[in-house]
Amino acid sequence: MGLKERILDWARVKSPWVIHFNTGACNACDIEILASLAPRFDLERFGILQKGTPRQADVLLCSGPVTLQTEERLKRIYEQMAEPKFVVAIGACACSGGVNNGCYGVKRGGIDSAIPVSAFIPGCPVSPEALIDGVTKLLNSYTASQKKITKSKKKKASDTNA
Repeated sequence: MGLKERILDWARVKSPWVIHFNTGACNACDIEILASLAPRFDLERFGILQKGTPRQADVLLCSGPVTLQTEERLKRIYEQMAEPKFVVAIGACACSGGVNNGCYGVKRGGIDSAIPVSAFIPGCPVSPEALIDGVTKLLNSYTASQKKITKSKKKKASDTNA
């Protein structure tokens, strides 16, 4: 891993930009997401900023079950995000469909039935503390996975040189 990649990974972990998308929730999780971005819980102390466009975001925060109306929009937003991208399912509805599972306008299951999900944060509604903990654990797991990739590349390089 070169210097440029290491700097980009450092910046990605230390200053992730998030975009929030409600796929049809009751707004309880949305209020908690907004509360975590407010001064009392202050996600900005971790470098996390809310962005209005998926092209600038690293993390997609999803709340609510995937409805038939929002499935295509969710996929389009996910495709517009740059790599590497992370998806966090927030709340019971986003994780499994919740109380809306099986309703006529809801696709079966949670967010993972439409797009790949990196982390699940269950709760109804999820607390801002749990949201902060989940996002920081997601970023720490990304750092750990990058370190494993770097070690495996170094090992392969030393094996081919020997």
